[in-house]
Amino acid sequence: MRNGRYKWYVVGMLWCISFFNYADREAIFSLFPLLQKEMRLTSIQLGLLGSAFAWVYGLTAPFAGSIVDLVRRKNAILGGLYAWSAIAILTPVSRTFPQLFSFMAAEGLGETFYYPASMSMISDFHGRATRSRAMGAHQTSVYMGTIAGGSFAGLIGEHYGWRWSFFVFGGLGILLGSALVRLLREPQRGAADLGEQSTRSEPFLKERIPVQAFLGIVWRTPSAMLLMAGFACANFVALVLLSWMPKFLYDKFHLSLAMAGLSATIFVQLASLVGSPLGGWFADVLRRKVAGGRMLVQAIALLSGGPFVLLCGATKSMGLLVIALTAWGLFKGLYDANIFASVFDVIPARARGTAAGFMNMVGWLGGGGIAPVAIGFIAERSSLSMAISLASLVYVVAGVLLLVAAIRFAAVDVARWEPPFQSAAGFQPCERRPQ
Repeated sequence: MRNGRYKWYVVGMLWCISFFNYADREAIFSLFPLLQKEMRLTSIQLGLLGSAFAWVYGLTAPFAGSIVDLVRRKNAILGGLYAWSAIAILTPVSRTFPQLFSFMAAEGLGETFYYPASMSMISDFHGRATRSRAMGAHQTSVYMGTIAGGSFAGLIGEHYGWRWSFFVFGGLGILLGSALVRLLREPQRGAADLGEQSTRSEPFLKERIPVQAFLGIVWRTPSAMLLMAGFACANFVALVLLSWMPKFLYDKFHLSLAMAGLSATIFVQLASLVGSPLGGWFADVLRRKVAGGRMLVQAIALLSGGPFVLLCGATKSMGLLVIALTAWGLFKGLYDANIFASVFDVIPARARGTAAGFMNMVGWLGGGGIAPVAIGFIAERSSLSMAISLASLVYVVAGVLLLVAAIRFAAVDVARWEPPFQSAAGFQPCERRPQ
């Protein structure tokens, strides 16, 4: 099988795994009304269920990323798939809030290895000429998994109770892992950046960068720090809308549980499904002209999406809400396609797993871990509409941070780690040196 084709087959295989990664974690949010009724949970307790995943996912992400830079990423990916699928299958035994909270936290531990490993693997099959497009295509799995998790859980919950969706998603995840164990290959680390597409196995990386040294690199790389801060802000807003929108629609517009779960996800995710490939393509093109091209695409997306986040919480019209969710989803896709591709531009190739792990830690602890509880707290004292509207300010802050990174720091930070490169398509970027 030719490597030129196989590098896209890898994106397809990882797409399927990522689909279940997000379907499993999203299912719980569409079930909030049922859980609230059965277990008599408060709004803050419901928020804590979303935060339990985020806290564990974020706290363990740096360790997972560091391990990913040492082991075969194929093993980390498939091992994680088996782990979180098994946890999903066991989740229905929960009868109390502490038990359900524990399973949500355990799922965060199971899923924390996937993104550092998969993003590192894709970056070694796809060089700078196609990296954003590959990651943008992979990112569409997030949106489809979110739609499936939210809508399927709501539909099954209405007819059979909240437990059955976890059985189904968990079982299918284990079957998928069994099917891919012989098809997924381990690439050589850093090969794509040198114009190579080797698929030789490399179980251990001899020149791994220790965590302390990695932190020193980040400290001396302003654009990396700004990218992480921006991701925390963007993830905060994403978790606000994704975790609370089903209940918002159920309470404010009196939709059924299934329709609330579907409406909260389908408009955002389908729009993001369009936005992510566009964002990947646009970023690859702009990256050829400007060192901070990928960051610039992200900044534009966040600043453009902010007003629509405000409209989501402020409007009293279901039609305007659909428009706002769709527009926000489109710009979210433009941003999401470049989350890891942007930071990989300013981090050495042999530390990409660690970089993705730290990105996830900052994004999920600084953003996702706070958002569900913060919104639950504000909603109890004011309203859910007000809480969602206020999240738009966080989006604007994220856009400004990335704009500064792209314009002020990217040229020097990119040049520090950029090796000579000649792509298969003949594109060779101009050599840059720190000023």
